[in-house]
Amino acid sequence: MGEVENVNAAAPVSEDELYGFKRPEMYTDALAGSVGPYGRHVFLCYKSHETWIPRVEAEGLPQRFAKAFKDRRADLPETKLTMCGGGESDGDVLIFPEMVRYKAIKDTDVDAFVEDVLINGKPWTSGIQEELSGSFVFVCAHGSRDKRCGVCGPALMEKFEKEIGSRGLSEKIFVLPCSHIGGHKYAGNLIVFSPDSAGIVSGHWYGYVTPDDVPAMLDQHIAKGEIIQNLSRGGMRLGPQSEEAEKVEKHKIPNGNGVVESQPVEKKEFTGGCCQGANGVSCCQEQTPEPVKKEGSVKRNWFRSIEKEEIFLGAAVVGAIATIAVAYSTYRRSG
Repeated sequence: MGEVENVNAAAPVSEDELYGFKRPEMYTDALAGSVGPYGRHVFLCYKSHETWIPRVEAEGLPQRFAKAFKDRRADLPETKLTMCGGGESDGDVLIFPEMVRYKAIKDTDVDAFVEDVLINGKPWTSGIQEELSGSFVFVCAHGSRDKRCGVCGPALMEKFEKEIGSRGLSEKIFVLPCSHIGGHKYAGNLIVFSPDSAGIVSGHWYGYVTPDDVPAMLDQHIAKGEIIQNLSRGGMRLGPQSEEAEKVEKHKIPNGNGVVESQPVEKKEFTGGCCQGANGVSCCQEQTPEPVKKEGSVKRNWFRSIEKEEIFLGAAVVGAIATIAVAYSTYRRSG
């Protein structure tokens, strides 16, 4: 009887059915707009993705970078920080869309690097920097953070390497594992940084990617610069906003009402707090707010200005009447 029960017992569910490309939640949510546009992406190479703790930014060099980014977030608008594996050495920093690599940044270099390179745009004189070429694919394979990425990520990287090798593109397309980029439910998640026909690099995010989609990623997106719409989550801005649009965007009041200041705002040194709102909207304050005047004081100031105007107006009326009276008296005498 016991043997019959074992024979009829349900077969164990595979990891692919639980966490991978066959899981029930695949394709259940809309992808479009799940990533808002941003301007720059910084990747820090750190160890192997198989050794990452769930919060990789909570240890070692990633922690130093994460703290520097947090401390200077008001000066790093629209900049994302992500860890990646497979670099030439720990501490390598890859920056997109600038397509540049800074070699082996050390703990003691982090603050100066963030200040000089990322904030002020100065050359990094304390280390080696080099230009990057080709296309880069970052696949979320942060298995200790989410099992879905741990199952889907390595399978996608394996398929990419196979397809890239068969096309003889190993020196032109590079595939690297990366840490959590948000939206585990969309696994497999990946970001493609690839130049278009004009040589402009723009990072684009994809979700629900399976190994069957990899050939299209290579032949359509990387080879032709065509976005695969049904897998698209969004990504970097494709080009800079117009100067006028940037002014409008900067002067929006972050209260959800879309109110725009009519006068230009002078940029001042940051002295206030900052938080990150929904959809990439920042509510950073550039200065300590001035004390709000009490309603009564505002009314007094307003009435004081009115009183002055009334005085001047009254004086003008009295003067005009006096002039008319003198003129009329003169007219009578002359008659």
